[in-house]
Amino acid sequence: MVRSRALRFGVWPPDGYCEFVTEERRAGSSPTAPRGAADQSAYPGQDLGFPESGPGAIASLWRRVGALFIDWFLCTFIVAALIRPPYWQVQYWTLAVFAAQDIVLTGLTGFTVGKRLLRMRVARLDGRMVGLGWALARTLLMLTIVPPLIQDRDLRGQHDRASNTVVVQI
Repeated sequence: MVRSRALRFGVWPPDGYCEFVTEERRAGSSPTAPRGAADQSAYPGQDLGFPESGPGAIASLWRRVGALFIDWFLCTFIVAALIRPPYWQVQYWTLAVFAAQDIVLTGLTGFTVGKRLLRMRVARLDGRMVGLGWALARTLLMLTIVPPLIQDRDLRGQHDRASNTVVVQI
């Protein structure tokens, strides 16, 4: 009841929503406890146990956007050079190739070409490989544009929270 009222009146995210989605608990807090000054972290990823900088640290937003552009331009080049659709279809083919490469490469290796060039990878919080199923869910949510824009203090978009992943530096 409280959760639906919060959604209806535009309060986002409702208290405890993120913990409910990924079933993780931050150290020293519970999903029903109010978020206060004691729950604030000094840097992104501190509550999740990641270092502040260097390998294993949470990747910055600008680095992730850079990798996204590299992947998109690479997919556009592949479409234009290999598939050669009519001009008005290039954007649709690019989206399809981008989705396919993101699902396959992220699911099997944890990184795409852009992420590898910028020294990042997608990792699950439980330490296992991302897998094709979670990569599919993550990519579909990412392609809807809005979930990656809604980030928490650990720089995890809603697509990362739903798939229980995080983008880290390598």
